[in-house]
Amino acid sequence: MDHISKYLTKEIKLSSYDDKLFKSDLMFDDHMLIWFISGETKIIQANATHYFKTGDIFLIPRNQLATIVNYPKNGQPHKTVVMHLTTERLKRFYEKIEIKKKVTPEQKIISLSNHPLLESCLVSLIPYFDVRGEFPESIASLKITEAITILREIDKTVDGVLANFDDPGKIDLIDFMQRNFMFNMPMEKLGYLTGRSLSTFNRDFRKFFNATPQKWLTEKRLELAHYQLAEKKKKPTEVYLEVGFEDLSHFSFAFKKKYGVTPSQLL
Repeated sequence: MDHISKYLTKEIKLSSYDDKLFKSDLMFDDHMLIWFISGETKIIQANATHYFKTGDIFLIPRNQLATIVNYPKNGQPHKTVVMHLTTERLKRFYEKIEIKKKVTPEQKIISLSNHPLLESCLVSLIPYFDVRGEFPESIASLKITEAITILREIDKTVDGVLANFDDPGKIDLIDFMQRNFMFNMPMEKLGYLTGRSLSTFNRDFRKFFNATPQKWLTEKRLELAHYQLAEKKKKPTEVYLEVGFEDLSHFSFAFKKKYGVTPSQLL
């Protein structure tokens, strides 16, 4: 895979994938504002699947589990401008702003396409990536502040996302795992998102599911894969990525071990 990232600062980058496909399971520590220059992306979450293409702009809130599949398109690489809206940066921004009523909307991906002010802000970053030498932090700060200000004009509820600095609280482990088992994340991350330390997460998991997390996750992913293949008639090359496997051959081996046939034979 040929992946290139050019950083203006640690908070602003130009990302490019030239390979056929790149898949990752992610949970971002920062809110991510993304503008598509070329290519396509499929983002799979527990309760929704999103598709983004050239020209689209969207905001991914922090601490959200997602499977992201990036595709080049029409001979062009998958290329995006990405702006990290860090907690540190947002705290400084909101110190100067009085929010009348703190409303916490659902933490979901927000589509922001076709807004000229926001598009103009992100497009204006492109020439800076060709500037040699260290990029001035003062200019980067101005561009990020501009983007946040425009976001607040576009979406009056976005303060509930950007100004929410709380860590995840302790939540129902069974419900969380039943909705998010397809995301291939470290156990530490899953523990954090459920409001638990790693040791407490493992202890509670064994208590509720009577199995180790890895064994239970593999079984659930194979069950979902069987459903997708048998009922939805999807191809194995589509299914293994969506259910949480990293490698097609490993998926086929595990599937045959459980069901006695390979994914292709089931079809």
